[in-house]
Amino acid sequence: MTEAQRRRVHELHDGDTKLAGRKVLIVDDDIRNIFALMSVLEQHGMQSLSAETGRDAILMLEGTPDVDIVLMDVMMPEMDGLDTTRAIRRVSRFRDLPIIAVTAKAMKGDRERCIEAGAWDYISKPVDPDELLGMMRGWLVR
Repeated sequence: MTEAQRRRVHELHDGDTKLAGRKVLIVDDDIRNIFALMSVLEQHGMQSLSAETGRDAILMLEGTPDVDIVLMDVMMPEMDGLDTTRAIRRVSRFRDLPIIAVTAKAMKGDRERCIEAGAWDYISKPVDPDELLGMMRGWLVR
């Protein structure tokens, strides 16, 4: 293993120092899901913002440019998570913003549709906190 690879493995395992202070936008139309995710993230020193609609998420990002990562519910009324992700990706300053798609109804082809829309990763509900945090560490330590 090269020294660079060793450092990368260490960074991924030393997760809380990499997560602490990071700003996360949670986009979900169900406030219970928002609170559950906020609880997990805040235990690891992360700051959480939330939006209950795709349009609100876009406005929040425009007004809060220092968001580090987005957790995007896929199934929302009006503007779903895929359309919201596409709209975010059309803004040049958000093209490199990690977006993790979150869905309750994991069906064949969902992951591919999420990635095609511009999400960098995909996780199913109910969310396993350790899996989510590991996924977030992977995208934030790059």
